[in-house]
Amino acid sequence: VHFALLANDMDREKDIRDIGGNAFKFTPPVQEGEKDDDDILTKYHDVCIVGSGLSGSVIAERYATLLQKKVLIIEKRDHIGGNCYDYIDDETNIRVSKYGAHLFHTNSERVWEYIHQYSDWTPYEHRVLGLVNGKHVPIPVNIDTVNRLFDLDIQTSEEMSKWLENEQTHFEHEPSNSEEMAISRVGTRLYNLIFKPYTFKQWAKYPNELGPEVTARIPVRNDHDDRYFPNDKYQALPKQGYTKLFENMILSNPLIDVLTNTDYFEVNKKINCGKLYYTGPIDSYFSDLGWPKLEYRSLDFERRVALNTDYFQPLSVVNHPGLDDDFTRIVEYKHLLNQVSPHTVYFIERSKDDGEPYYPVPNKENKDLYKKYQEMALKEKGVIFVGRLANYKYFNMDQAILNALEMFDKIEDR
Repeated sequence: VHFALLANDMDREKDIRDIGGNAFKFTPPVQEGEKDDDDILTKYHDVCIVGSGLSGSVIAERYATLLQKKVLIIEKRDHIGGNCYDYIDDETNIRVSKYGAHLFHTNSERVWEYIHQYSDWTPYEHRVLGLVNGKHVPIPVNIDTVNRLFDLDIQTSEEMSKWLENEQTHFEHEPSNSEEMAISRVGTRLYNLIFKPYTFKQWAKYPNELGPEVTARIPVRNDHDDRYFPNDKYQALPKQGYTKLFENMILSNPLIDVLTNTDYFEVNKKINCGKLYYTGPIDSYFSDLGWPKLEYRSLDFERRVALNTDYFQPLSVVNHPGLDDDFTRIVEYKHLLNQVSPHTVYFIERSKDDGEPYYPVPNKENKDLYKKYQEMALKEKGVIFVGRLANYKYFNMDQAILNALEMFDKIEDR
């Protein structure tokens, strides 16, 4: 078994019609199509892949394109693309993402060149606002955030650095949790206004219950730069959306068969594969052990439409850290890709325990439990575990792509 390591290691009916039912190369799950699905399952494939998200799709494409191998992708959902899946909203004709906004950014030349094989891209530098005490302020925190919240007149990076130093709490030890990490970086005032309530809404745990890495990865700036990813060389969105990117990667290749609406654990006795890549949750793979499940946070999306409205909010994403709101953020997709419509549609996001697994909960209990699952995976012959769910680790999109590319190179000794 080979275990994936992080690179450098870091409306449903309309949806299907939009991307073309025939392109899936499978018959929808009705009686007359069952035999076709069985034929695909039992046919020999050089490589079988569980999951059609970024990790699975990249590996499938590499085997089919470079090695001319026959590949089978088994996907539990009714669509390809994993959490990147997007579609055209019926009522507004605006392209939206089913599982939350996906903003591509990378410094990897290899990843940037790879994705351009399958889509044209539109440059886009993401910016986020937070609504705090009735004021829209830049997120991550910068000079303008502090000036607006505290009625200050900080002008230079030197002044901002000095202000932060006066606000910070300095410990004689390394921060042991996210509360200590946050106040060591921004002090108690910004922590109580933004970090503490937002973290609780996102994780259902206060920062002192989470490892320090949660707030350590939130940038704090000492200038006026309001870009969300200022250090990434390449930032863009696929011109025709992410679903089209996946169609071009896997559905256009005659060597790749795709079965959606198919649970691997219900058909794994039927498949005939040379290699198996598993990109699903690692605890689901070993569910027969009866061990506790790894803890994830999921998201709920409440769709709302504003008719005859240009825009609902000033930017595509506005965070709502305060506990007065029972949601974390609002995403308005019309801002992305310069979309034109007389109406707008936006999604209110709420974090929750149950549902699709999005974010691993980084506390000691889960880390220790994952190590036990990892030990079992290392003993599992003939299975290659790859991707964020199999590694119980959050990957950015470019990291997932690079991770899959490097895993393919490693397995095939390229």
